[in-house]
Amino acid sequence: MIDPEEERKEILRHYRRLLKYAKPFLKDNDAKIIKKAFNTSLEAHKNMRRKSGEPYILHPLAVAQIAVEEIGLGTTSIVAALLHDVVEDTELETKDVEREFGSSVARIIEGLTKISGVFDYGTSQQAENFRKMLLTLSDDVRVILIKLADRLHNMRTLDSMARDKQLKIASETMYLYAPLAHRLGLYAIKSELEDLYLKYTDTDTYKEITNKIRQTKVARNKFIKDFVTPLEEELKRQGFDFEIKGRPKSIYSILKKIRKQNITFDEVYDLFAIRIILNVPLEIEKAACWSVYSIVTDFYQPNPDRLRDWVSTPRANGYESLHTTVMSRTGQWVEVQIRSQRMDDIAEKGYAAHWKYKTEGGHGQESGLEQWINKVRDMLEMNNSNALEFMDDFRKNLFVEEVFVFTPKGQLIILPDRATALDFAYEIHTQIGAQCIGAKVNQKLVPLSYRLHNGDQVEVLTSQKQRPSEEWLKFATTSRARSKIKEYLREDRKIKAEEGRNLVEKRLQQLEVEPTPSNLNRLFTFFHVPHPQEFYYRIAINKIDIKDIKEEIFDYSLVLERAKNEHFDQKSFDKEVQKIRGVTSDMLVIGENTAKIAYTIATCCNPIPGDDVFGFETETEGIIIHRTSCPKAVELMSNYGNRIVKAKWTDQYELVFLAGIRIKGTDRVGMVNDLTKVISNSLKVNMRSITLDSHDGIFDGKIMVFVNDTSHLEKLIQRLNRVNGVILVERFDS
Repeated sequence: MIDPEEERKEILRHYRRLLKYAKPFLKDNDAKIIKKAFNTSLEAHKNMRRKSGEPYILHPLAVAQIAVEEIGLGTTSIVAALLHDVVEDTELETKDVEREFGSSVARIIEGLTKISGVFDYGTSQQAENFRKMLLTLSDDVRVILIKLADRLHNMRTLDSMARDKQLKIASETMYLYAPLAHRLGLYAIKSELEDLYLKYTDTDTYKEITNKIRQTKVARNKFIKDFVTPLEEELKRQGFDFEIKGRPKSIYSILKKIRKQNITFDEVYDLFAIRIILNVPLEIEKAACWSVYSIVTDFYQPNPDRLRDWVSTPRANGYESLHTTVMSRTGQWVEVQIRSQRMDDIAEKGYAAHWKYKTEGGHGQESGLEQWINKVRDMLEMNNSNALEFMDDFRKNLFVEEVFVFTPKGQLIILPDRATALDFAYEIHTQIGAQCIGAKVNQKLVPLSYRLHNGDQVEVLTSQKQRPSEEWLKFATTSRARSKIKEYLREDRKIKAEEGRNLVEKRLQQLEVEPTPSNLNRLFTFFHVPHPQEFYYRIAINKIDIKDIKEEIFDYSLVLERAKNEHFDQKSFDKEVQKIRGVTSDMLVIGENTAKIAYTIATCCNPIPGDDVFGFETETEGIIIHRTSCPKAVELMSNYGNRIVKAKWTDQYELVFLAGIRIKGTDRVGMVNDLTKVISNSLKVNMRSITLDSHDGIFDGKIMVFVNDTSHLEKLIQRLNRVNGVILVERFDS
């Protein structure tokens, strides 16, 4: 039974907590305005509840709390966060908000309301949404910061959602919002979003790593204490005002490392980082960081390949810090991050902290982040490709490290990692990009596709005769270069299509055929080309020979004869109807009665019964079954949410599935024999292939086996683990 009095108390508790965090920066009238916004929101949502059953008002309160506490935003943002769902969910309109709370709040809420809405089937709703959201960047970046706070709270309360909703929201978050938080410098939020994504899409792995981190906590704290003690003493002796924090890596980043480097949990060497935060004036920050670096390396041997100096050249999102990895006395690598209090604020709170330091008379020059936001604006203004293409280009520029290169005159140009000589040329000027034939990097000739490295000095070579081609899109990585190339190709296509149209008109004149719409349609149908533009373009580039346009195409009796001979396929017709309606059955059950449904098992993640799966409807191959933890899942669910089908396995396990096992151990005579005995004798498993590679007494092997389900595979892994000399056995995605 719901107790209204208890609920009222809880709502007030949240509200008071919000005010407590906001208090330090509240000016004259601010508390009154916040109270008014709170009451407006409370009234507007009074009869609404969230999926979890709690009063709806707790959501706007939580979003406002995140905005203040974790992003460091001020009064305007608190008011906007409290009211962020009011216009969308109730009778209130933007003009009412403007009258009551002023134009800044109204503009932010309008930006937030723009982001949600109804979209046609077939366009990717999420990409369209995201594009709109970025358009609001040019009005007020707070729109996106509040949207991120909203998304973070939704992810934290995802438990009460249906499974397919959980997957869709989690995937969207990973595809768009985590990279965006990263780019806006909100590292704490980015890490939490990634961890929550993992929690809902690969729960077992998430729990496993969480437990391992918990189990090693005591040992880790003792290790950090021993490591830090000599540093603290020396820093005090030299008169530094400082604070030292030790923090474990995020769960997601540990998993990423395990997968990328193919190692076990125990082998992740920088499982934790030590952060030294200095309280020093702005003008001596850099020198102070290097002094502390020198103290750290007096005590511990650094790894020369792992020094990262973002103090001299901050990352594009404004991140500044000095990182080094050193060897502890117990033989473990430890990452040490050295930064000032100002740098730490910016690293934790990103854009909002930039603002704070800028208004307090911080750096005069435009920060990397502002340059990036200006670039996004340019990109949005000149981008007219469809939303999905745009999304793809945009993501390529979100989750990236940078590469620092120089012009022949020594000017620094920052490009995304993996950028090529062609990207550099477009960065200088569109015209130079379009006429680029190659480049000289550090005085050596290189092709357009050459990947740039830090410190390269690049001189672009151009020719008046050069023109962009389709091929260029394979190695252009920046959105600027890609959208300019696409723009040129579109224009070029238009011009060629016009030439093709003239050729077709002349040909029809020769044949004495009128260019009526029905005659032209016959022509397009005959050559199986859906669009007139495409048809004219193919004529212009000789893909369709103009001489193949003959009189009989327009003779109606011949056309009828041909239609009779062509087989009409009922199945493809049904499929077409389904495609247009965008309708699929709610749940696909794999294993029973699925003979009627064309489904295949995805080769990218090889799901087997027992795995958490979903179906993805393709246009040509029926439904494809993927694991929810499949690397492709995020993209499919974010971009084509309407094609996702809920799926589960039945208890009928007559099917067998291919799975891969990776095995590592000390080599000895008879090892292969022992392994194959376990596989074929004890569990009657059929093996497809086995490869073992032995090096310096250690073997590393991969075995492909046919199993019924996950528990069958688990049993096999346990038995292989017992073989004398085996160190590691794990499943891998073949």
